[in-house]
Amino acid sequence: MKPAPVLTLAEVEAVAREAHATQKDKAGRPYTEHLRAVAEGVEARGGSPEQIAAAWLHDAIEDNALTEQWLREAPLTPRTKDIVLALTKREGETPEAYATRILDTPGATLVKEADLAHNAHPARLAELDGPTRTRLTAKYAHMRALLGIESQG
Repeated sequence: MKPAPVLTLAEVEAVAREAHATQKDKAGRPYTEHLRAVAEGVEARGGSPEQIAAAWLHDAIEDNALTEQWLREAPLTPRTKDIVLALTKREGETPEAYATRILDTPGATLVKEADLAHNAHPARLAELDGPTRTRLTAKYAHMRALLGIESQG
């Protein structure tokens, strides 16, 4: 029996771009720029196509751009779905519990590393007001420490 076809990376990108089309990041820039940067960061770190697909979708459920039901039914590999679910923060969840789930999910740490690298990029942080920049810098550093990621590179 032939395995069911899965979405190509171009199709996953198109779904993500459409789902997040109206969203802006904290600096007011199109949110899809962040998704593209994370996907490129995963690729540059040697990530698999499944991890790149997850990078495009990593915030979709958390941001209510797509539903968990959509993800369950989507023509994606189980690994891609597992990574997206691992990277989806849950209401009331501690950073420690979130980090543990990421570490326990094969392939998720690399995607989160690329996400943190883009979020904590000095040029991106420079667009934010001082208190927000300070709060997020500490938050990202704490998550890198929990995940054992040495630098934001």
